[in-house]
Formats: sequence, structure tokens, C-alpha cells
Amino acid sequence: MCGELGIERDYYYCRQCGTSIAPIDVELNLSETPHKMTKELMLEVAYYGQNQSSFADASDMLKRALHMEINKETTRTVTEEIGRKVFEADTRQATFLIDNMHKIEPIPDQEKPKGTLYIMTDGAAVNTRIEDENGSTWRENKTVVAFTDRDMIKRKDGGNIIVKKEYAAYIGSAQTFRGHVLATAINAGYSRTSQTVILGDGAAWIRNMGNELFPDAVQILDLYHLKENVYTYAKHKFTQDEKKYVPWAEHVIALLEKGNADAVLELLPIEEKLPANIVNLRTYIINNIDRIDYPTYKAKGYFVGSGAVESANKVILQRRLKQAGMRWGVYGAQAVLSLRAKVESNRWRSDVASAIGF
Repeated sequence: MCGELGIERDYYYCRQCGTSIAPIDVELNLSETPHKMTKELMLEVAYYGQNQSSFADASDMLKRALHMEINKETTRTVTEEIGRKVFEADTRQATFLIDNMHKIEPIPDQEKPKGTLYIMTDGAAVNTRIEDENGSTWRENKTVVAFTDRDMIKRKDGGNIIVKKEYAAYIGSAQTFRGHVLATAINAGYSRTSQTVILGDGAAWIRNMGNELFPDAVQILDLYHLKENVYTYAKHKFTQDEKKYVPWAEHVIALLEKGNADAVLELLPIEEKLPANIVNLRTYIINNIDRIDYPTYKAKGYFVGSGAVESANKVILQRRLKQAGMRWGVYGAQAVLSLRAKVESNRWRSDVASAIGF
């Protein structure tokens, strides 16, 4: 059907003078805002947009909570617009910090309060609508979580509850991500603690980033990733024979946990042809030989497992962006990830609201 579409526009009525003064959207300062929403309402829409399992669910929740009908497409648009503004603000800060690293004067160790800052980072894939040169639609999202030992509460069973964490998530290169890592570390307390500990899965980009940004940090190879690679290698070595590969893997892990990496290297061939999906365990250990002194780390009370970043991937990425059948535009995924990170860092008002001019 073709034809004109009629649109009704209400005017503000002045009771004192008895005349209409201005369109109601102008009187309420909505004429210059997108979607004719107040900034407060846009924040509410974006909050539900990143919080619910889909934009349709967010639309339904807005109707239940605010008694306002905002369709799923508007909910998606508003959420992604605000998320992009937040991401752009974060990127400006990250770029500024990297560009001005040389100007930062280090605080003498004796002036730093005692404490340990933990920085953990890992990658997880998100399904997009865009194929890369290999035909894959999956892109790696890099997540970083940072917290101090002052942000933890001891449980009766000896474990810890981390009550405050700082997060960032980024779909892109490690080169650009490092600025977001530095910003997250600063927000969490870097330079306000006497020790920094970095936990990673052994990837070269994590080692290189740690050396560049935090040269005085203790870098630790995540014990759980190490165990996983030992078992993967053992299964291949013994052709999935559980009676052989389990005892061998447990023996190797026990040696590594005791700090006896040399004994493990003696068990591994110097040259070995392996399938692409099997880690070369000898090379992996050699590349991380200065990051697997677990007896020393445990004696100092350091974490040796990066469970916090595994949890971060679930909280930031999987709960919202990896529901069944979901595929994302890269920019839309990044926008939602940025909002998710702000919520979990308790920075909704300080960072998200300020990004849209509150």
C-alpha cells in the first residue's frame, strides 16, 4: 500500500495562559534525543538489553517493569548505540594510557601499600555474521579480569569469594587489547599494591603483553590449562588408552606441581610430529619454564589457577551472546560486551551514564 502516513504530535498546554506553548517532546527535552526517549529511559533500555537473554526478552521485561511498549528492534538499536559510545570512550582511554606510558613515574616499592593485584586474561569465541578469509564466522573475544587480595573474603573451607572485580572485553587484536588491559588494571588498583600477578594460558601474546605493561609482575602459567594440555598430549601419546594415559598424565602433573620440570622434559622426545590440535608439550613447557614454579607461588599464597577469568567468560560473554542460534554483527557484539563488562564492574553509572552525557 502507498499513501501518506499521519503522525499525531501533542502540544504542551499552559494552564495559566490557556494556550498551547510547544510540542510536548520539545518541552520534555526529547526533540534532540534519539528515539524520542529521555536519557534515563535509554539507560533503562540498554540495561535490560544487555541483561536479558535476547532483545525480545528485554522488550518484554521493559513492558513488565516500566509498563512501556518498546519493541525488540528499538531495544536492540538503543542498546547497541549506548554500548558503542561506551566502547569508544574506553578505547580513547586505553589509547591515551598506552601513548603516555613513558610518562608514568613508578611509585617506589616502599611507598606502595602491601597487597597483590591479580590480572587474568583469556579468549573465547563469539559467532558473528561475517566470514573471515578461512570461511569461519567465529571471532575471538578477549576478556580481562583484575582484582586485589583486598577484594576477597575467606570462606570457612579455605576458599575465597571475590567481591569486587574489574572487567573489560574486546573483539580484536592483542595489540589494541593491551590498552584495555592496562586501564582495567589501573581501575582495579595497579600502582596501589606492592605486587602484581598475571595468570594466563601460556599464549605468546599474553606473555609479551605482561612483559611490556607490567615488567615487575610475576607471570604464572595457569595450572588448569597446563593440566588440560598434559592430558590432551597423553591421550594422543597412548592412543586414548585410559589405563596408560591417566597414570602417565598424573605422574607428569605431580612432577610439575613439585617444581621438577627437568624430569618432565626427560620424558618427552626432543623432536616429535603431532597433529595440529595437539600441543607440543615439550615446547609448551620450555616456553613457560619461568612461569611454572608452583611450589614458590603457593608458598607466597598466590593463585595458580585462572578460575576467575573462566568465570568471567561465562558472565560477560556466554550468558548473553552465546545462546542457541545466536549470531552477531561484530560491532553489535562489542557494544553488548562493553555494557556487560561495565555492569559486572559496578560501573554502570560512572561510565555508561557519563558516556551519554549524564
